[in-house]
Amino acid sequence: MADFPNNNPPDNNSPCFLKTNARLKPINSVVDDVAKNLAKVNLVEKGLMRQTLATITLDTAPQGDLHPLLLEHIPETQIAHFGLLNGLSAAEIKQRYAPVAGEKVTMTHTEGGSFIALSAARVSEALQVIIKQLEGKGFSTILVLCAGEYKNLVADSAVLLEPYSILPPLVNAIANGYQVGVIVARAEYINEQTYKWRSLQWTPHFAVASPWEMGNDRLIEAALTLQDRGADILLLDCLGYYQRHRDFLEKLLGIPVLLSNTLIARLAAELLV
Repeated sequence: MADFPNNNPPDNNSPCFLKTNARLKPINSVVDDVAKNLAKVNLVEKGLMRQTLATITLDTAPQGDLHPLLLEHIPETQIAHFGLLNGLSAAEIKQRYAPVAGEKVTMTHTEGGSFIALSAARVSEALQVIIKQLEGKGFSTILVLCAGEYKNLVADSAVLLEPYSILPPLVNAIANGYQVGVIVARAEYINEQTYKWRSLQWTPHFAVASPWEMGNDRLIEAALTLQDRGADILLLDCLGYYQRHRDFLEKLLGIPVLLSNTLIARLAAELLV
């Protein structure tokens, strides 16, 4: 395991979200602080709007742990889900989003179990169109749950939550100086993930385990590898990881395991309470 910051051992009585050897800041406290700051800025700059949430994904609308988590805080009538590729045939997806040689791509997992590469530029343009449409319909918060970074997305009146801008400072605050290990779905994501998490206090370690594979062998191998390399905290950074993956690894390793999708969903929920 990695040394403790400043060589100070953990205080077992300190408030942690999990009883562990890593002294972390409580998740609820960090999320509340971030949500309050975001709310103050946006209420001043953008004015009050009807409290509604729209989530956007590349493929199917988010299910699993996200929807139940949001429903803990927000009435179902105030949540809408949009999938960029929903309802499109393979031919239509290729026509609209096929990348050209040398172009930056983003990957997405399909309902059929395969991965497809999409033009990042075309996806960004389509996401911006959807954001404008959702603002026109009165949504006050828009949560973008898409792989990849989309720097040029903007919202005029809604609070726009993007994983690349929201998650790194949130995880940095929770980790509180401890070594983070990140598990991603595919090896192709690691270079982009290295850039995404560059603001963490310590450069994170990475391992690969697809959440869509049968069984937990790869997940166990990835988690043990990261722990052996000194990770005090694990982060599952893919929409395909669910609470069951988190619970399984916490029980196996005895260290905190974070789910990126539920962290940002909880933040979105706090903004709407």
